[in-house]
Amino acid sequence: MNRRRFLGKVVVGSFAALGLAGCRGRQTAQVMSPTDQSMVGSHAAGSETFQPLVDTAMANLLGRHAQGVQPAAFQQGPPAPARICFVGVENKSAEEMGDFKDQIYQQIDTQIVQSRLFAPISRRFVDVGLREARLRPDQLFVPANMQTFTDVMQRQGQPFDYLLYATITSGTTHDNQDYQRDYLLTLEMINVRTGQYDKESATLRKGYNRSMMAKVRNFNPFK
Repeated sequence: MNRRRFLGKVVVGSFAALGLAGCRGRQTAQVMSPTDQSMVGSHAAGSETFQPLVDTAMANLLGRHAQGVQPAAFQQGPPAPARICFVGVENKSAEEMGDFKDQIYQQIDTQIVQSRLFAPISRRFVDVGLREARLRPDQLFVPANMQTFTDVMQRQGQPFDYLLYATITSGTTHDNQDYQRDYLLTLEMINVRTGQYDKESATLRKGYNRSMMAKVRNFNPFK
């Protein structure tokens, strides 16, 4: 190869590298349709993790309680939906949840509404009730604290039949630079009149790949 041809290839390669660097530095976005697959978080859990956990756990829990629901407020005609007081999401996982914590709250609240057998207590009333009772959500499992909170909510005109509490945990398995994280959403629900306790959970496993060999193993040229 003569010198002129070699220098030409070097120049072309340099411009190509600069072009790629410019493309990498430019951020773009697109509106996703409901049928588009959710993006998978490369460093932490995202919608691809939390939404299936909520859907699975809530469907199983509410479905199990759908039969023989006896709401606290009786009225003539069709019975009113049993009222669920959802007091929050506790994060005990290895990751910061950021804005997903509030989104999970809203997803669970929406699932309660859509069941049509249950009705949620507004979060605004719940927050006021906890402040007035001077209690944290995790303290409500003490019977005396539960009674105090129940009395406060009744004075607000917001009696409820069930107390619901959610917890996110995780477990991590390492394989050199790669690791697998198992996410667990646990729902705990208590019948405030009978004290009956129920629990439901959903799990999802997710692999995070940092090593080159893992990326080669997971590469699929036919995607």
